[in-house]
Amino acid sequence: MTQEKLRREIGVWGLSANLINIIVGAGIFVLPAIVAAGLGAASILAYLFCGVLILLIMLCFAEVGSKVTNSGGAYTYIEVAFGKYAGFLTAILFLSSCIAADAAVANALVGILASVSPFFGEEIVRILFFLMVFGGLAFVNVLGVKQGIGLIKFITIAKLAPLILLVVLGWGEVSMENLKWEFTPGIRSVGEMALILFFAFQGGESGLAVSGEVKNPSKTVPRGIFVGILGVLLLYMLIQMVSQGVLGSELVTNPETPLAQVAYQIIGPWGFTIMTIGAAVSMFGNLSGEVLSMPRVLFGAAKDKVIPSGWLSRIHARYSTPHIAIVVYAAIGFTLAVLGGFRQLAIISGASILLVYLGVALSVIKLRMNNNGNLRKAKFVIPGGYTVPVLSVAIIVWFLSNLDYSEKVGMVLFVVTLTIIYFLLRLVKRPN
Repeated sequence: MTQEKLRREIGVWGLSANLINIIVGAGIFVLPAIVAAGLGAASILAYLFCGVLILLIMLCFAEVGSKVTNSGGAYTYIEVAFGKYAGFLTAILFLSSCIAADAAVANALVGILASVSPFFGEEIVRILFFLMVFGGLAFVNVLGVKQGIGLIKFITIAKLAPLILLVVLGWGEVSMENLKWEFTPGIRSVGEMALILFFAFQGGESGLAVSGEVKNPSKTVPRGIFVGILGVLLLYMLIQMVSQGVLGSELVTNPETPLAQVAYQIIGPWGFTIMTIGAAVSMFGNLSGEVLSMPRVLFGAAKDKVIPSGWLSRIHARYSTPHIAIVVYAAIGFTLAVLGGFRQLAIISGASILLVYLGVALSVIKLRMNNNGNLRKAKFVIPGGYTVPVLSVAIIVWFLSNLDYSEKVGMVLFVVTLTIIYFLLRLVKRPN
C-alpha cells in the first residue's frame, strides 16, 4: 500500500499543529498535581525528560515510516523488521496501551464530575457512568456514525483555549517563592514521575500518519516534529509553572481538578467552571475519538491475522461496521475503568506504549543493518547515524527500569503469557 497518488500539501506548521492537537489530551488536566506531589517545584525535570524522549521517538517513527509504507503503523514497522511474533506482541501491547489510556481518561472524567457533584463519587454511580460512556460510544459507533470535522475542531478549541488562557492570565499571579526548589530530587524520583507524566505525551505517532501527504518530507518532517514537540513541551511546562506558582503547596491537595483550582484562584468561580467544562469536553472528546478509531486497529489486526481471532474481523450486515471489535474494545475499556484508578492505568498505558516505542527504535537499527547502510529508499533519514535510535533505546530502558517491582513482574508475565499464546496458536495451526 503506497501513498504515491496522495497530494503533498501539508507543510511544517500543518504537521506541527496536527502533532500538538493529538498529543495534548486529557492527561495534562490532572497530572500537574500528581507530578508536583512527587517532585514539588522540580517537576519541570520530568517534563524535560519526557519531551526529549518523545522528540527522539517521533524521529524514529518518521524514518521507519518512510521505508515501510504498508498500513498498520507501529506493529507493521516492527513486524517487517523482526517478524510475525514481534508484530503480534506489538499489536497487543499497542491496543493494551490505548485501552488502559481510555480507562484512565474515564476515571479522570468521573473525578472531574465528582468535584462538581459528590453524586458522581458514589461507587455504584461511578460504575454506571462508565457503563453509559463505553456502552453509549460503542452503540453509536456500531451504528456507523462518523465524527464530523466540525466536532473535531470544536474539541480542539475547547481543550487548547482554556489551557492557553490559564497560562496568559495566571502568569501575573505566579509567586516566585512557590517555584523555588525545596529539594533536589534523585534521578529515580524523576524517573518515576516521568513515567506517569509520559501519559500526557503519548499519541504523537498518530500525528505522523499523514507523512504521505507532507511536502518535501525529508525537511518538513524533522522540522514539523521539532516545532510540534517543542510547542507541547513549552505549553506543558508553562502550565506546570503557573499551577505551582499560583497554588504552591496546595497544588497537591487537588489531585482531581488541579487546573480548575488554579483558574478559581485567578478568576474566581467562573474560572473553575470554564476549566472544568473544558477538561470534561476534552476528556470525552478523547474517549469518543479512541472508541471510534482503535477498534478499527483491533479489526485490522484480526483481519491481517496478526491477532488470530477471525470473529473480530466480522462486519455488521446492516451497518457495515466492525461491530464485534467495537463491542469487545469498549467492554475491556469498561472493565479496566472499573478496576483501576487514573494513576495505575496511566502507568500501565505508559509502560505498554514504551515497549512499542522500544520496538520502533530497534526497527530503525535493524532496517538500516538489513540495507547495509543504504538508506536511499527512505524519504527521511535521521541525521547523526545511529545516535538517535540508540539514545532512544537507552532512555526507554531507563524509563522502564523505574517501574516498581510488582509492575515489572506484571509486565514480564503479560509478555510471557502472550508469547505462550502465540506459539500455542502456531502449533494448533501447523497440522492444518
